[in-house]
Amino acid sequence: MARAVLLQLLALLGLAALAAAAGGANAAGRKMVGVYELRKGDFSIKVTNWGATLTSVVLPDSKGNLADVVLGYDTIAEYVNGSSYFGALVGRVANRVANARFVLDGKAYHLFRNDGKNALHGGKRGFSKVIWTVKEYVAGGESPYITLYYHSFDGEEGFPGALDVYVTYQLSSRYELHLHMNATALNKATPVNLVNHAYWNLAGQGSGDILGHIIQLFASRYTPVDATLIPTGAVAPVAGTPYDLRAPTRVGARVREVSAGKAGVYGFDTNFAVDGDAAALRKVAVVRAGGGASGTGRVMELWANQPGVQFYTGNFLDGAKGKGGKVYGQHGALCLETQGFPDAVNHPNFPSMIVKPGQVYRHDMVFKFSF
Repeated sequence: MARAVLLQLLALLGLAALAAAAGGANAAGRKMVGVYELRKGDFSIKVTNWGATLTSVVLPDSKGNLADVVLGYDTIAEYVNGSSYFGALVGRVANRVANARFVLDGKAYHLFRNDGKNALHGGKRGFSKVIWTVKEYVAGGESPYITLYYHSFDGEEGFPGALDVYVTYQLSSRYELHLHMNATALNKATPVNLVNHAYWNLAGQGSGDILGHIIQLFASRYTPVDATLIPTGAVAPVAGTPYDLRAPTRVGARVREVSAGKAGVYGFDTNFAVDGDAAALRKVAVVRAGGGASGTGRVMELWANQPGVQFYTGNFLDGAKGKGGKVYGQHGALCLETQGFPDAVNHPNFPSMIVKPGQVYRHDMVFKFSF
């Protein structure tokens, strides 16, 4: 009951802050919840400091028609109470941790179980369910940006050590969105795996499913999972499997060949090992909107510097009401979450996600749009 009252209070605070947020003056130190717009010509995004969440991305299509291409809600209250992670900055450790447990430096750590017996997306109150501080905000000009900060305390959701976390959303070139994430471990070694959980539909949010979208992943291997979507520990070649998306492939051509971890539910929810140097910014994926006479011509390239990418096809979207009254059905969007491998804390053969005291975790993403 107390938690419900708190969430309602936070939502009301967020609604009260909307007008102030729109101004774009020096916003350093703000702790109220608001929505902040970045605009560069006919390209714009909105971000809220509730969960450092990307709430909209508006851009033209091949005919100049503008549309918002990410799923989300109309109000802060819906983000506060939502459970789909629409556009959120997820951490301290995104994706799943088996049995909500890991051992680090000889000590066992126990996390909150919020996905059956496993921990998912940072626990019950991960980084997507907290208020971030707006450190800098420049709404327009040549390179508009917003930088958000969160201090995660030692023991939060069971994770060891204090952590200072920053994320910057920036519009750099004409149709490029850059995300810069970094986190500094202050006093203890700790796992860190931050992801942006945007749901993309390049035809426009709420316009239908993405089964006609064309996807290409630059990944020759993937990490197979068990029935609860926990990696087995193998890193297997995609060749000869439904996971081979190295050539442009219509999403609907493969989606029914892949189990989503629940009886009767199908679709991708899979971590792919991105080809190339994991520390280098490199091309991860290309997505094209569905073709035909009604096609928008929108294309999205994703570049990042992480070892993996979770490709998710909105398998569990269940008719939730979204922005503008749109209804989001199954496969109504796709996610491309660049990341460390899921459950890496329990698989020594996976790339390590441990950050030692004084070290800095860095995660860069670049979305390049064309039409």
